[in-house]
Amino acid sequence: MNALKVKEALKLFLLEDIGDGDLSSVLFTDTDQGEAIIRFKEAGILAGVQCFKWGYELLDPSIEVEVLKQDGEHVEIGEAIVRIKGSVATLLAGERVLLNLIQRMSAIATLTHSCVTTLNSSHTRIVDTRKTTPGLRMFEKYAVRMGGGVNHRNGLYDAVMLKDNHIAAAGSISRAVTLVRSKVGHTVAIEVEVETEEQLLEAIEAKPSIIMLDNQTPEMISKWVQLVPNTIITEASGGIDLQSLASYGSTGVDVISIGALTHSVSNLDISMNLAVSHKEAVFV
Repeated sequence: MNALKVKEALKLFLLEDIGDGDLSSVLFTDTDQGEAIIRFKEAGILAGVQCFKWGYELLDPSIEVEVLKQDGEHVEIGEAIVRIKGSVATLLAGERVLLNLIQRMSAIATLTHSCVTTLNSSHTRIVDTRKTTPGLRMFEKYAVRMGGGVNHRNGLYDAVMLKDNHIAAAGSISRAVTLVRSKVGHTVAIEVEVETEEQLLEAIEAKPSIIMLDNQTPEMISKWVQLVPNTIITEASGGIDLQSLASYGSTGVDVISIGALTHSVSNLDISMNLAVSHKEAVFV
């Protein structure tokens, strides 16, 4: 992740929560110091650990953050990922926002890893979609990479995807591809979504960069992939999840896009244990 962009986002996240100041921390003085340990309460794949360092750096550059596990690593239940030392008030001011973010990122990385493992293919890659949480796309797509997946386009600005509404408005797949190709640069990838064999054959004639085989069974995808020349990347999409994924492993499709990686994941449980003057409080 781009550190500058991450810090800008973290600043907004922290301001949303802290506002003009943490009222609960009137309990503590500037000299009250503590040590916090961040632990996984569920096993999974870590993603976003540097956000603890960058987040606390924004709040107080004197805070010491020791990273114990790296992004992409498997973490067991109870295993520590970060040790943080410094002002108790600052430790508490940042803990909820940063835990929320790393819990979500690690959950996405964990689900992605499960999908990659389940698919068990040396050819077909697992990719994400634009079905991300507004404001969190950079973090969520990074988490997909940490889980062993690959990113689809980041937004509307870095690749063309011609879906059913674009094609209907243009009049045909051929016309849509021709018009787009005349208006965008030669380095921009063009993807076309198809739902019937007739559309597939028309798309092949138009020679886009990628053809998405939308909402098709593994059997149909296996058949259609054979019709597509190797110069065009094939993508399977539409309702594919961890339960149905294995059946797509032998279709020969190049990539499988799964919206559930980011839109349906349940946060991983991670907590901070804070020790102050030999007393321990647990925040969950």
